[in-house]
Amino acid sequence: MTSCREPKDLEFREFNNLSLENIGFTGANLKVDLVYYNPNNFGLELNRTDLDIYVDSTYLGHSSQDIQIAIRKRELFTVPLKIELDMKNLLKNGLMSLFKKQVNVRVVGKVKVGKAGVFKSFNVDYQTLQTIPEF
Repeated sequence: MTSCREPKDLEFREFNNLSLENIGFTGANLKVDLVYYNPNNFGLELNRTDLDIYVDSTYLGHSSQDIQIAIRKRELFTVPLKIELDMKNLLKNGLMSLFKKQVNVRVVGKVKVGKAGVFKSFNVDYQTLQTIPEF
């Protein structure tokens, strides 16, 4: 008799292709590709993200996406993320983070992951120290 195992946590590796679009005084869109590794012995499907992003404890913005990504077993995969930035809060409280060599990035929310049409929401609370490239 086989049973369904709870998937292991997906492992964040890096981010790529960072770009800003539609920049204004009240908001902007940040696009970034997040690279993860699936340590599980089975493939999964990601079909929803609902995340808040913080930099050095300052609220950066929100990302909510219905998405279909096939995640192969024991392989890297990319999640393209579009974040609606809160420019008022960023300019008021987070401007100094742009001048640091490293910032603390925190992602909090939920992702919906499953297999064979059966999906479950998982809480996400991930934090990492990220080096900021020099311009």
